[in-house]
Amino acid sequence: MNKLTPFHIAIPVYDLEEARKFYREVLACSEGRSDELWTDFNLYGHQLVIHLKPRPAGEIKTHVSPVDGHDVPVPHYGVVLEWEEWQALEARLRAQHIQFMIEPGIRFKGKPGEQATMFFLDPSGNALEFKAFKDMGQLFAK
Repeated sequence: MNKLTPFHIAIPVYDLEEARKFYREVLACSEGRSDELWTDFNLYGHQLVIHLKPRPAGEIKTHVSPVDGHDVPVPHYGVVLEWEEWQALEARLRAQHIQFMIEPGIRFKGKPGEQATMFFLDPSGNALEFKAFKDMGQLFAK
């Protein structure tokens, strides 16, 4: 198996300071380099960059795809966490009264790929999914 290396993702945000506060305080990401138009974060060992983008004039409707009885927002991003880390994140999000798009729960119960998952939005409407597997061997199960 190849050594797992960090991914890099850059996402748009409408208010850089509001987004910086969310990623720092809600998701507990440490901040890296920054500029007046972007900021790097350490998201569980991965490089997340938020870039200031003007808010569109009209409302942007979130596209969803049905998965295991839920409307999953597309696009979305996140991290596969260890089971205990996922539980700790869920508790931290609930303590901060984060509104979930899809409540924390178990998806594909009793089937290949069974996983804990939760979806929520950042202040700019970017959808995040964090998931965990009790058996990480199920990550790519068919």
